[in-house]
Parts: sequence; C-alpha cells; structure tokens
Amino acid sequence: MKEELIAPCGMNCRICLGYQREKNQCKGCRSDIDNKCKTKGRVSCIIKNCSIIQSNESGFCIECNKFPCRRLKQLDQRYRTKYHMSMLENLEHIKQYGMDSFLRNEETRWTCKECGNFVCVHRVFCLVCKTPYME
Repeated sequence: MKEELIAPCGMNCRICLGYQREKNQCKGCRSDIDNKCKTKGRVSCIIKNCSIIQSNESGFCIECNKFPCRRLKQLDQRYRTKYHMSMLENLEHIKQYGMDSFLRNEETRWTCKECGNFVCVHRVFCLVCKTPYME
C-alpha cells in the first residue's frame, strides 16, 4: 500500500477494479502519469478536481471546511451499501492516527488470505486466485 494511491476522497485506489485490471489500467487518482485510462473517475471526478482539495496542504477532503460535502456523502453511502467500505471512515482514520497506521490497516484488510494478493473492493472474490472474499 502506498500513500500516493489514497485518493482525496479517502478511496484506496490500490483496491479499485480500475487499478487492478490489466486492460486500460488506471494509475490512481493522484497519479500524474498521462495514461490511457478514460474512466469517469480518473478524468472528470468532481471530488478529485475540487479546487479546495488541490489547494490544501494534504490534498484530502478532510481539510475542507465543507467536509463532508454532499458529493462525498453520496459516494460514501454508495460504497458503504454496495462494498462495505467507507471513505469517511478512511479519512477520519488518517486524520486521527496518521497515514502509516491507515496503510498498515488497509494492507491487512485487503490482502487475500489464500494467495497474498490485494483483493478488489468491487468484487466478492480475489481476482487472482478466485477465492471468495468476505470481510
């Protein structure tokens, strides 16, 4: 797990299907690499492109005076419901315990117990060994 793969909204891009797929792979929301990933999140994400986030020191939504904004609340609700993961909890963990603690927890949480690869938040099985993954 790497700090540069944590998106401004608190999403861990390392566990995103866009990052894990082989074809048209996304390099993460914070990547400056001009890749061919044309996903909506990579190109036109309103949260990622927010001028307040781009101008604050950490680059995370947690520093915004509107935190959590309507868009972040909606995104968080969708991920809580569909994928059992919360961007708001991620950001709160980073704020309270620091990035190193968050990354250690993410590595433990999202590592396949069978093959040791990172699982995908968008799937209920490991993309490498196909072992079912339930948190």
